[in-house]
Amino acid sequence: MKLSSFKKKWPNSKNTSKKKWPKKVPVAPLPVKMIKQKEKITKSAKEISSIASEVLGMNIKITEEFKKAFDAMENTNELIFLTGRAGTGKSTLLKYFRSQTKKKHVVLAPTGVAALNVKGQTIHSFFGFHPRIEKSLVRRAYPDNLEFFEKIETIVIDEISMVRADLLDCVDKALRLNRGCPDQIFGGVQMIFIGDLFQLPPVVTKEDQYKFEGEYTSPYFFSSDCMMNASINIIELHTVHRQKEKNFVELLNNVRCGAIKSADREKWNKYHDPHFDPANTSDYVVHLTTTNKMAKERNDFELKKLKGKEFTLKAQSIGELGERKMPSDETIKIKEGARVMFTTNDPGKNWVNGSLGIVRKIKSKGLKKYPILEVELENGQRVEVSQHKWEIFEYKLRGSSFEEETIGSYSQYPIALAWAVTIHKAQGKTFDKVLVDVGWGAFAHGQMYVALSRCTKLAGITLLKPFKPSDVIVDKVVLDFMS
Repeated sequence: MKLSSFKKKWPNSKNTSKKKWPKKVPVAPLPVKMIKQKEKITKSAKEISSIASEVLGMNIKITEEFKKAFDAMENTNELIFLTGRAGTGKSTLLKYFRSQTKKKHVVLAPTGVAALNVKGQTIHSFFGFHPRIEKSLVRRAYPDNLEFFEKIETIVIDEISMVRADLLDCVDKALRLNRGCPDQIFGGVQMIFIGDLFQLPPVVTKEDQYKFEGEYTSPYFFSSDCMMNASINIIELHTVHRQKEKNFVELLNNVRCGAIKSADREKWNKYHDPHFDPANTSDYVVHLTTTNKMAKERNDFELKKLKGKEFTLKAQSIGELGERKMPSDETIKIKEGARVMFTTNDPGKNWVNGSLGIVRKIKSKGLKKYPILEVELENGQRVEVSQHKWEIFEYKLRGSSFEEETIGSYSQYPIALAWAVTIHKAQGKTFDKVLVDVGWGAFAHGQMYVALSRCTKLAGITLLKPFKPSDVIVDKVVLDFMS
């Protein structure tokens, strides 16, 4: 099903013509007793670059827009939406902010995997929401937790493009209730939203669709009731670090915005090859698919072709993990020769989340339960891979500071079979070579843009099907909001 516009999808919505966000409606002033303005932090781009290198181990070029964005995050109490094209440094800026801010803050994300990627907590877990929370069901926290909410100064929500409008309304109500500020948006807490609305949208099930028809003009966060009377500072990062070719960046931007020119179609189709099979090349090429079914079938087929013993790697979990999805599957079947993708960053910095490799050896002799995998990376380096432990934590108030308390863990090999990967799981990752396969056609907003923007260079892209403008789906409500 194509979701070219939620207004088209819901033609009978009573609210479609009523709800419009104002150009500029001031947020109620923050209560002095809740938030004291910190001493202003101002650093030059050179100083920021030095800190990023020394503290975070990041070798990055700090731009003026990066510096201005950090200044707004740290030195104002504004409601901020930090956005930008894929590869513009949104995640890097978040890491830098966390390392330097003096504000009492928490970092949240809509899904378990996204929360682990930013070392944060899920929105549902943080607020104690039931998986199917509704605004009418939001209640005050237990008395022991009220001080915690009163002391929060800033909440950062990453992957905001995947946060539904109804969930953000629940967040708003919870903060108003628990901070005793019923007339202030988000209870007077500074909110910083990070993400790209032109990438994959919030998930609305068929079961929830009817509800949205009567309540919201779209499922995006900006269509929530609480945002109707809010003034938001939209900060867009423009400098693309992932791709260096000016022509490639321009082509990607046209796909992102749905402004496809006839010349664009011709340029993209130079990379169309219906006979290309990444399994028949020694190159590390990722087959990007639109559905889980397509990716699983391809991975199962290629694994079965390999000779040798098949090993089953099983995960172990401690504590209450709930229904959260984890970066690596609970059961992984593997053989020597399997193509894999890493699902986390290596503390030893040999690989990052999204790095590709081939399993060359599985060392099980003398090891009762957990073999050691020898994986050859794209650069030819061989590394030994064993189980990785992801820790699940909650924010706790200790005196006057927020600390992370571990409440559970999940141990599994940090890999996934990677002859094929869904476009959804590829979001946020970077590859040198990809085979883009939209099957019967793209069916979701931002799907084609996410697939194409994963690649570092234009020559690294192969299209299994011809490039068609109809596969570039951009939701009109997103265009309207961003304009």
